[in-house]
Amino acid sequence: MTEPDLHEPPAPETAGLPVPVAGEAPRSRGLFDRTLGSLRLAWRDVATSALEVVGSLRSVAGRTDEDRWRLQIKACLEGRGGEVSARARAADLGRTFLGLDADGRKRFLLLLAKEFDVDRASVDRAVEVFHRAADPVARGEAERALRDALEPGRLRLLTQFNALPDGVHFLVELRAQLLDLTRENPLFAALEADLKSLLKSWFDVGFLELRRITWDSPASLLEKLIRYEAVHDIAGWDDLKNRLDKDRRCFAFFHPRMPDEPLIFVEVALVEGLAEAVHPLLDASQPVIDPKDADTAVFYSISNAQRGLAGISFGNFLIKRVVDVLAGELPNLKNFATLSPIPGFAKWLAGEIERGGNGLLSDGESERLHRHVPARDRSVLRAILDIEGWERQPELESALRPVLLRLGAVYLLTARKGDRAADPVAHFHLSNGARVERLNWLADLSAKGLRQSCGMMVNYAYRLANIEANHESYTGDGKVIASSAMKGLLKPSV
Repeated sequence: MTEPDLHEPPAPETAGLPVPVAGEAPRSRGLFDRTLGSLRLAWRDVATSALEVVGSLRSVAGRTDEDRWRLQIKACLEGRGGEVSARARAADLGRTFLGLDADGRKRFLLLLAKEFDVDRASVDRAVEVFHRAADPVARGEAERALRDALEPGRLRLLTQFNALPDGVHFLVELRAQLLDLTRENPLFAALEADLKSLLKSWFDVGFLELRRITWDSPASLLEKLIRYEAVHDIAGWDDLKNRLDKDRRCFAFFHPRMPDEPLIFVEVALVEGLAEAVHPLLDASQPVIDPKDADTAVFYSISNAQRGLAGISFGNFLIKRVVDVLAGELPNLKNFATLSPIPGFAKWLAGEIERGGNGLLSDGESERLHRHVPARDRSVLRAILDIEGWERQPELESALRPVLLRLGAVYLLTARKGDRAADPVAHFHLSNGARVERLNWLADLSAKGLRQSCGMMVNYAYRLANIEANHESYTGDGKVIASSAMKGLLKPSV
């Protein structure tokens, strides 16, 4: 299970978890290309109420595009007139932006980033006043004035879009574009950070609504589940219907200003015993069980649907809320666990092989693997993993199993990225108070599963009585809580 950071482009981060987004290329174009016409039409109606103001700015002749954009932005920031005029100016500016091609939007945003930052002269004056303040009342006023001076004009401009139809969604998609642009040009970084800060305040978890999604939900919403699923692709309507059957659950967070757009959603299977492979969970031919007979809720997919909200944490709250809902609905559930991918394992293993070669293996492991690949001029582990279809060859699969299980445990329990677990999914669940429960051999035989983690998956267990203690141990001391079975894998086989 992984949470589209969205899941640090190109793997944006949400609650420390990289979030791949299904259909990344079309999603990066975002709302601008999907609903351009309807959004421009809605904003045209808003702008019409003050056409005499905005029309004159858009029709100035003999100026460059940047000159016209600059005039429109300044008009928005000056705020002449009342709220109706302010909304009209913002709507017309938004229509101008949406009417540009990709290069025009980039130039528009660069203008916004470079010319509408903090006014340094105003900050310097506010600092001088602050230092001269002689009493508590004067210091309080000076502090407020300094805070106002430190707010960039572009942030006030972006805030105005909150009042427009679909304005919040527009800003979410705008940040997705800025994440891409920042990789190309660091001049966009401050503008992206300003927008992230604004969205973070608006998308506080206290504002979010948890909803269950069922087969009876609107078709437009169900289509978005298919498009946004980031862990195990949904093959079509029959596949989706199976994932929403009576022994399945799907929950999502929604924001009141984006009521038809899931922000993040989790898929749950109600089963007997801890799931050790993903295929049975996705296989529509498997018998449907009565939820009252299930003793375990398995979280097998969590997807962040909005790349523009990367770095804004929802996943940890989502899992805890869903656990509470399921425990209340189905008191027969005794276990709550994930069946999660290990997206960083193969990359980590490749680096370890590059650095250590056969030194990564014990003598016994090395000798057993060399029976299948006699040549000793390269890493024997690398040589076997490079054999096409090794997972379908019983002798190779059997030889690799104890080696990769041990190295998988080493990676999950000891590998670090700074002061956190190296694997982003592990970091996410450990931060939430889970423990590393079990490593599952060849649990995901999809091309993606084999490429990322040599087909292995891991169960993270959420034991209600220990969640808070586990969270404190990991976030405070960096301690990875794991089952005795997982710890036992660390020892090389003889």
